[in-house]
Amino acid sequence: MGYQNILIDTQGKLATITINRPTKLNALNRDTIKELNKVFLKLEKEKSVHVIVITGSGEKAFVAGADISEFADFSVKEGKKLAAKGQELLFNLIENLSKPVIAAVNGFALGGGLELAMACHFRVASDNARMGLPEVSLGVIPGYGGTQRLPQLVGKGRAMEMIMTAGMIDAKKALDYGLVNYVVPQEELLELCQKLANRISNNSSVAIGYAIKAVNDCFNTSINGYASEIDAFGTCFGTADFKEGTTAFMEKRKAIFPGK
Repeated sequence: MGYQNILIDTQGKLATITINRPTKLNALNRDTIKELNKVFLKLEKEKSVHVIVITGSGEKAFVAGADISEFADFSVKEGKKLAAKGQELLFNLIENLSKPVIAAVNGFALGGGLELAMACHFRVASDNARMGLPEVSLGVIPGYGGTQRLPQLVGKGRAMEMIMTAGMIDAKKALDYGLVNYVVPQEELLELCQKLANRISNNSSVAIGYAIKAVNDCFNTSINGYASEIDAFGTCFGTADFKEGTTAFMEKRKAIFPGK
């Protein structure tokens, strides 16, 4: 299947998605969100893919925000629909994907771009990265989960400051805040993501899927996260991956997980 706004590269167990709108600094428009929805759903079903990395084309931007020209004249009803649809199609989809998604943040990650990075399971940034949620400077607030995920990652006070000032933070501060896990020179960004993906791929994909759900349930106030963990832990005992992992441990060899 061909895509107009994204590129896909699959090598071994790693799939890399590149948002490819360099003349627009990779800004998210409706078509790009739809394409990302399709490719994430497709990769979720591909058993050979264990880890997904998402990045932006060029050296200037991961995603510099949403395409404002698409919604500048929206009504209240249309604005609510825009946020709800976007969260459903992409941001919540990524967060709840059973396969790890790493954001390789190169350059600007602003507005919807930072929200996209925050929906991923963790983030690695280049040393020239700049992150922020500038929506209040446009008379609106983050609508793709930014007001919810940013406090979870950096704390309420820092999130309030970032949102209310509409300012940007650099990669070092993002690392200090816990918004990103690593900061590396731009030329080493994808290399580090690939190394992390390889380490993840050595483990049970089934167990990782359960771990993602259990961690996410910690932040869902309608779910008892401890009960979710207990259920997932017990379910793992019935998997072929658990049998292989424990057998390999006792036999002092490397496990070869079947992924089921």
